[in-house]
Amino acid sequence: MVLLQRPHILLLLIDTHQFLQCWIAFGSANEEGQQQEEFSEELLVKPLPDHKLLAHFHFQSSAPPSTSNGCHHHLFPKAISQLVQKFRVKEMELSFTQGRWNYESWGGFDPISSSNAKPPGVELWAVFDVPQHHIDASWKNLTHTLSGLFCASINFLESTATYSTPEWSFPPASGNVRYGTFPCEAVCTENLTPWLRLLPCRDKAGIALLLDRPSLYRGFYHSQRLHLTSTESSSEGIDSGIILEQTLTVVLQPNSERAIEVHASEKHVQPSWSLSSIFGKQVSGRCVLAKSSSVYLLLDRGLVAELKFPNKENGKSAANGLTSENFWSNPSFELSVNPDRIFLEESSSHSKSLSILYMFQVEKYSESEPFDIGLMWKVPVAWLCQQTPLHASRFLMGSGNERGAIAISLKSTQFTEGFMSANSKDGSCELRVDVFQVVPWYVKVYFHSLRVFVDQQPRAVSDFIEKIHVSPSKDKMSPGVMEVVLKLPCRVNTAALTIEFDKGFLRIDEYPPDANQGFDIPSAIISFPNFHASMVFLEDDSLNRSPLLSKFQDKCPVMSYTEVLLVPLTTPDFSMPYNVSTIKCTVFALYFGSLLNVLQRRVAEEERFLKAKAAKKTGRLPLLLSKLSAKLRGSGINQD
Repeated sequence: MVLLQRPHILLLLIDTHQFLQCWIAFGSANEEGQQQEEFSEELLVKPLPDHKLLAHFHFQSSAPPSTSNGCHHHLFPKAISQLVQKFRVKEMELSFTQGRWNYESWGGFDPISSSNAKPPGVELWAVFDVPQHHIDASWKNLTHTLSGLFCASINFLESTATYSTPEWSFPPASGNVRYGTFPCEAVCTENLTPWLRLLPCRDKAGIALLLDRPSLYRGFYHSQRLHLTSTESSSEGIDSGIILEQTLTVVLQPNSERAIEVHASEKHVQPSWSLSSIFGKQVSGRCVLAKSSSVYLLLDRGLVAELKFPNKENGKSAANGLTSENFWSNPSFELSVNPDRIFLEESSSHSKSLSILYMFQVEKYSESEPFDIGLMWKVPVAWLCQQTPLHASRFLMGSGNERGAIAISLKSTQFTEGFMSANSKDGSCELRVDVFQVVPWYVKVYFHSLRVFVDQQPRAVSDFIEKIHVSPSKDKMSPGVMEVVLKLPCRVNTAALTIEFDKGFLRIDEYPPDANQGFDIPSAIISFPNFHASMVFLEDDSLNRSPLLSKFQDKCPVMSYTEVLLVPLTTPDFSMPYNVSTIKCTVFALYFGSLLNVLQRRVAEEERFLKAKAAKKTGRLPLLLSKLSAKLRGSGINQD
C-alpha cells in the first residue's frame, strides 16, 4: 500500500514545484511593471539646549495598490492593510505618549515638534471614505480593532461621549473626520511590542535594534506614533496604495559619568554622548529588507549660530565656513565617526541662521564593525530653539466643587518679536490663532461667558474673535466642542481666553476606580495657520530617497498642545456602602444569635447537668459527710 502511494506523492510534489515556479515567474514579471513594497528606516539625533538629547526614529512602509497584489504582502503589515480596506480609512493617526513636550526648551517651530509632539495618553483621529451616516459605526469598529491590535484601552473612545467632530480648526478637518483622546492611558511596553511587530525586521536588526525598553521609558518624553495614508483615488485617478509611517520620539538624558560631572559643574557645558551610552546597544548593520538605512545628526539653527561665532568678544569665528569639507572639524565639538554627507539648509524666512545635517549610511557597517556615533563637546555653548509665535498654556480658576473656569494664556516669544520687527511697516499686521478645545460632558461649560483679555486688559469679544463654532455638550451623549479663530495684533505681549463652567454629578456606577484623583480635560490644540514648519536642504539625489528628509520639506502647520487639566468633582465616599453592610450584618448577627440562644436553651436540664457534673468532680466521701452533718443538725433541733 505504501509503494502504491509513493508515485502519487512524487507527482504531487512535481506539480507543486512547477506551480511555485510559475507563480514566482508571474510575480516577478508583474513587479517589473508595477510598484513594489518598500521599507526604509532612519534615525535623527539632535542635541537640546537643556543638556538633553532628542532621538527620532522614523520607519516608513509603502504598499502598492490592492488591485496589483491583492491581499498578499511581502513587507507591508497585513493587519494594517485589512484595517484600511475593511473600514475604508482614508487617513489615520494614532499616538501613545508619556510625558509632555517642553515647548520653551525643546522648540516648537520645526517639523519634529509640529508633527510628533503629542498630548499625554492616547490620541486618535481618522478620516473615513464612507457615507456620512456610516462614519460613527466605522469609528466604533476601528477603535475596537486598534484596541486589540495595540493592547490598549482605545475601545473607550467608541462612545459618542468621548469623541468629537471638528469642523475647520483641526488640520485634517473635513466632514468625515473623528477625533478622540484618552489622557489617563498609561503607556508601557505592552503598547510598544505590537508597534514593533509591524516592522519587517521588528527589533532584531537594523536601527530598531537600539529600541531598548529600559532606556526608552526612563526618558523625559516618549511618544510612539502611527500615521497611515490611503490614496485609493488621487487627483489623476491613479491608485497609489497605502503609506504607513511609524515614528518614535524620545527625549533622553546622557548618562555618562562625564555628563553627570559636567551637568553638576557648569550648566553651559553640554554633555558628551554616544549611541551605546544612551541605548546600551550599537547598530550592527541595516535591516536586510530595508531599501535605505541612515542615521542623521541635526544641529539646530540657534546652535549653528553659536558655533559659528563662539568668541564674539574677540571677533573670532570657530569655523571658517559652513562647507561640507571643513565643518565637521569644528573646534567646538568632535565626532567619533566621519559623516558620509553633509547637508546645509536653504535660507529660511523666519531665521537668519541655517541648520546642519550630518548623514551616516548604515549599510557599510556590520557585526564585526558596528556603528556607534558619538559627539564630544570641547567648549561651553548655550543656545535657544526656535519657538512658536505664541507660547500657550492652560490652567483652572476658581475653587470648590461647584463652579470653576478654564483659562488659555498666550504669551509672546522671541519669534513674535522678530516677526513684529519684520512687519512693523505694515500697520495691519495680525497674528491668526486657531483654538480647538474639547470638554467632557460632565463639565458644564457656559459658552456665553467667554471673555478675551489682551495685554491684561478686558476687550470686546467681537474685536478679536473672527470666527467661532460651538457644539454644546449633552449629558452622557456628546462632549462640548469650541473652535475659535483669534486675530491678534503682532505687537501683542499677552492674550487670554476664559470660560466658566459648572461641575456635574455622576452616578455611582459612572465613577472610575481612581475617582478621588480627579477627572481629565483633554489638551487644547493651538495652531497658527499662517506659519508652516519646514526644513528644506540643498537639492541632492539622496534627499529624494529619504522619506524623513522629504517629510521635513513638506509644509506642516505650526501647532502646539496645552496641558491636561485635572478637575476634582464631587465624589461620594465609596467606603460607606461597606460600612453600612458591616454594621447591618453585625446587628443581625447579635439579634438572631441571642434569639436562637434563648429559644433553644433549657434551664432545668442545665442545672441538673451542672449538679451531676459537680458531683462527679467532688467524689462520694464529701457527699456522705454533707448528708451526715445535715442529719446531726436535724436531731439537735428535735431535742431542743
